[in-house]
Amino acid sequence: MLKGNAIVGQSGGPTTVINSSMVGVVDAALKSKCIQRIFGMRFGIECMFDDFLLDLGKESPATLKLLRSTPSSALGSTRRKLIKAEAGNKEQEAASKKEFERILSQLKKYNIRYFFLIGGNDTMDTIHRVTEYAAETGYEMIGVGICKTVDNDLFGTDHTPGYPSAARYVALSVQQGGRLARDMQRVDPYTIFQTVGRSAGWLPAASVAGKRSPEDPPHIILMPEAPFKKEDFLTAAQAAKKKYGWVSICCGEGITYTDGTPVAQANKRDSHGNLEFGNKGGKCAGLVLHELLRDELGWRGEAQIVESLQMCASDRAVKLDFDEAYNAGREAVRLASAGTSGVMVTIERLSKPGQPYKSGFGTIALKEVAVEAKPMDKKYITKDGMFVTKAFIDYVTPLVGPMPEYASLTIKKAKA
Repeated sequence: MLKGNAIVGQSGGPTTVINSSMVGVVDAALKSKCIQRIFGMRFGIECMFDDFLLDLGKESPATLKLLRSTPSSALGSTRRKLIKAEAGNKEQEAASKKEFERILSQLKKYNIRYFFLIGGNDTMDTIHRVTEYAAETGYEMIGVGICKTVDNDLFGTDHTPGYPSAARYVALSVQQGGRLARDMQRVDPYTIFQTVGRSAGWLPAASVAGKRSPEDPPHIILMPEAPFKKEDFLTAAQAAKKKYGWVSICCGEGITYTDGTPVAQANKRDSHGNLEFGNKGGKCAGLVLHELLRDELGWRGEAQIVESLQMCASDRAVKLDFDEAYNAGREAVRLASAGTSGVMVTIERLSKPGQPYKSGFGTIALKEVAVEAKPMDKKYITKDGMFVTKAFIDYVTPLVGPMPEYASLTIKKAKA
């Protein structure tokens, strides 16, 4: 049995439940016979260069218990990618080697034999490469990843911890904001709600979760997997307004035209070379749609763009999400203690549509998650690309939990 210390970190965007996964790791590590101490990574992999680790074993049980329901990333997060050297690029090769030598030095300094990271694709790539490097140099260490992302686009898992709560946030926001357009239709006959999620439509699709009748919001859902067609969109918006007197629209931040050009047409890129969407990029898909409806149809309405609140609003969190996140952290330690390395913990749905929801845990190789993504399946998107199918409603309903019921007046003109 490999004995030594463990370390856990959080990377990428936060979620409402990422701390619950971290506490799951800590709780299980403190009870493990092979893990002696459990450290936390301050700002993810950056702690290896700053020599800034937290002794999580010294945190009070009361603090850890409260962290299970505390949003955002308590350890501090990062989006730093480790250098990947292009073939033949000596300068990059030297810089990459220096990074990994520094990381290995820190692992040895703290006798880290169990390495846990909570995050998405880039995070799984990081833990995979660090674990592989340790093995190549003869340093015995086990690495296990714990899935996380509100985008829900990680390969190999039914859904990711963080998605159910973010999905509920979106569904409630669209339901509540949609009524603004309904009741203000003589003034502002439309609302547009924009979700995060660079290239996956799981979050805008989730806006359907509270819809109970055709008139209920949303009326149009725009997802990155379905190319945006301006004329079709304007026609659909006019049809909804004609039928209901107003229109509710939900769009993903990364929707693109048929040629692949982002609707947001951002020209700013992040440190990874990705286009910046939303407020960070200075241009939003939701605002482009807003301008189209204003300029082409002469309507007055509202674009609602809340960005990171979808990732960490605990007031709309789902208990199922907290529980699965916590248990995923515990499962990671169980796997590592049994000698399993190089995998990410996944969630497997064990129930069929219409049955009480039931899930379990599985694994997938880190190297697969690092290079694959999970866009929405075509079966979840209607043929016109502007709404979701019953199959998706069956998928998302058990995750978001019971939605509130809202009353509407029976609008009948009174007689004198």
